[in-house]
Amino acid sequence: MSAHRDGLSGVFITGTDTGVGKTVYAGGLIRLLQRSGVPVAAMKPVAAGCRRTAAGLRNDDAEQLQALFDPAPPYATVNPCALEAAAAPHLVAAEEGRSIDVAGLVAAARALAQERFTVVEGAGGWRVPLGPTQDVAGLARQIGLPVVLVVGVRLGCLNHALLSAEAIRADGLTLAGWVASELEADDPRREAQIASLDARLPAPRLGRIPPLATPDPQRVADHLVLPR
Repeated sequence: MSAHRDGLSGVFITGTDTGVGKTVYAGGLIRLLQRSGVPVAAMKPVAAGCRRTAAGLRNDDAEQLQALFDPAPPYATVNPCALEAAAAPHLVAAEEGRSIDVAGLVAAARALAQERFTVVEGAGGWRVPLGPTQDVAGLARQIGLPVVLVVGVRLGCLNHALLSAEAIRADGLTLAGWVASELEADDPRREAQIASLDARLPAPRLGRIPPLATPDPQRVADHLVLPR
């Protein structure tokens, strides 16, 4: 499994876009690690699109990750930066009169990854801004974990996937693998697109998640292999 030379253990999950299945993959990977007896933790450092609750802002994706553990970790451990509006994080933070503490998020993720295999889920795609000079790529680079790219298989995915993989490697990070997230059950070119990505992406395919009416992490785990 993927480990960093600094003694950190885990992966950073990014996607070709927002809504391509990063949380679905993260949940399945966590279940697969738990089945394998690997001590695991989860973190979604930044989440936009949170709802107001009596306990504070809460994000559905972060709560799905939190619910995979018994006992559940504190919400703030899973999602330290919760933003209300469903928009680009840096825009929402500016609207709320705050800034995203990237250095604090990096420190929290690295602390988790020193203790156990940590599944860190990014926000949107690789170049999503987090502030005037920061973006998701910079967050991942400072954490230093190998990257798994979730590809939403649909029209346009070849270009998005290849550019994302190129950017990840250009930023000095290891692309540990990629995952095919099948978004359209009736896509007549799905097989050809996945075959094209198998031939072109410079990393192994770690899974193929079919369209699931209920993407239960247990079922998703059946379609995955562990990153090496």
